[in-house]
Amino acid sequence: MSVASPDPSALQALLDGPHAAQREATRAALCALGLEQADGLPRDAYRDLVLDWCRQVAKTGSGSRSFPVQYGGADDPAGRIAGFQTLGHGDLSLLVKVGVQFGLFGGSVHRLGTTVHHERYLRDIGTLDLPGCFAMSESGHGSDVRSIRTQARYDAAAREFVLHTPDETARKDWIGNLARHGRLAVVFAQLDVAGEQRGVHAFVVPVRGEDGSPLAGVEIEDCGDKMGLQGVDNGRLRLSAVRVPREALLDRFGQVSPEGEYTSQITSPGARFFTMIGALVEGRICIAGAGFSVARNALTIAVRWGERRRQFGTGLDRDTPLLDYLTHQRRLLPAVATSYALQSAHDALTEDYAAAVLGSPTGEEQRALESFAAGLKAYATWHMVDAVQQARECCGGKGYLAENRFAALRNDSDVFVTFEGDNTVLLQLVAKTLLSDYASQFEDLDAVGMARHLTSRQVSRWLDRFTTPSVALRDPQWQAQALRFREERIVDALARRLRRLVQQEGMDALRALSHCQDHALAAATAHIERVVHERFAATVAASDLEVLPLVRDLAALSAIERDRAWWLEHGFLSAEDSRALVTEVNQLCGALRPHALALVDGFGIPDGLLRAPIATQAQHAPAGTD
Repeated sequence: MSVASPDPSALQALLDGPHAAQREATRAALCALGLEQADGLPRDAYRDLVLDWCRQVAKTGSGSRSFPVQYGGADDPAGRIAGFQTLGHGDLSLLVKVGVQFGLFGGSVHRLGTTVHHERYLRDIGTLDLPGCFAMSESGHGSDVRSIRTQARYDAAAREFVLHTPDETARKDWIGNLARHGRLAVVFAQLDVAGEQRGVHAFVVPVRGEDGSPLAGVEIEDCGDKMGLQGVDNGRLRLSAVRVPREALLDRFGQVSPEGEYTSQITSPGARFFTMIGALVEGRICIAGAGFSVARNALTIAVRWGERRRQFGTGLDRDTPLLDYLTHQRRLLPAVATSYALQSAHDALTEDYAAAVLGSPTGEEQRALESFAAGLKAYATWHMVDAVQQARECCGGKGYLAENRFAALRNDSDVFVTFEGDNTVLLQLVAKTLLSDYASQFEDLDAVGMARHLTSRQVSRWLDRFTTPSVALRDPQWQAQALRFREERIVDALARRLRRLVQQEGMDALRALSHCQDHALAAATAHIERVVHERFAATVAASDLEVLPLVRDLAALSAIERDRAWWLEHGFLSAEDSRALVTEVNQLCGALRPHALALVDGFGIPDGLLRAPIATQAQHAPAGTD
């Protein structure tokens, strides 16, 4: 069935969502920076140029947008996230620099500090008069924040904290904005008050003087050359008995009196730690959005090139563009469709987060938000890695030229899968949340009641499966049913497997989970794919754009197709259904082929930001053959 050709501006309006003005302002600011100036610059010159760009972004108010109005912000965390995502269409060193300065550093002061910190620091952070950094990760403890070893001992006589790096495993590593520009660091350390350990807390610690030299007791080391992001000055930090005043403690969740008495409204150390870390969830939401932007850059370049590039033809077939070949469509169009679907999920998450920041979410709501942010960041950045690689290959030798930006896109974004939480670790967090929710369903059931409940759920699922014919592959309810069936079945099996290891084999829970990590990751991935589909389906249902149901179907069915062996193994699909699924994906690629250019133009990336000669609007005329 053919559909009307979509208006790219209408597609862009859909993707830009409620923060279209903020996104457009960010695009305009990026276009005015002259990003091409960075091409070929030596590392230190590039870093200084990125700092200058960051100052220009600060002048727009974009970086400080989530700060309170009285400190130069707009109390608009959702708008800041939207602006940050849009920065991903430009230079990624700038994006990371902005993320460190305003998100990690400024966000820590804002979310973990109190009025005294806000009044002293936030306005200068927002204008970049005070460049800073975020010192959490350590050489020996990357994702395991709870086990970091930097010490912060309170000296009641001097009313000061003494921060110290006890050994090389406690050295702060990969600290963005530290090696060259940062003057103040938010340092995470184990708090010791009167010999009693109070867990991880954050402190504002001066690391450089006005002249740029490290302060006494502060040792700064440049991390050196990296795979990418050469415009970001990552550094290593060691502290040797550095003293800071009592007010340096960011004390929203834990306070130390002048006399050395520790108090906190959250009595449980574990709950206090997770509440503090949860206050910084915005970083994961931002990186997920940035991953979409990187993928869109690559897909726009590849689709435009695939539209104009002709090859392998003879005679009348000589004018066949690459995108007319099914293999080319399959490599690019499902990723384009997934990019649309992910945006709907990200928008919903962003609005939930903004409501939580400005309101008072329940513990269950907060846990669900943090879990989905972790899962979406992992899923989105792995989607990004695959999309960039497929797009590069689809551009052949042209894609290998640095001028067409795939080298920069791939090298500068590759670290997204491991910072703000390693993706594999984040998906385990999602799995733990799913298991916790699963367990709560059965807390009042004995073993017999639980077995009956599971049996009734399985019967219900089988009835649903057989009352929905396989010809309804394009039915969003069938798609949701399939994705929910897989998620529930995997979580059920994971829970039973863990129970066996703990109850029958005597393993502790942590060791048992480590034995089931593959299973846990499958459960988390299934959950994310199901929620992404449901949120995009709601977006499509509310829109009158005729092309969107095709986009929804391709995103959902390509996800099901990737794992169709699982559905075959568990009886949800027959062999005939599975073959029909492959055929349906092929047909959807063909149906979306005429709209491919409009779909990527709907991403709204100006040519001046793509900066790829093979993808500029002026280059849409057909190119020659090989």
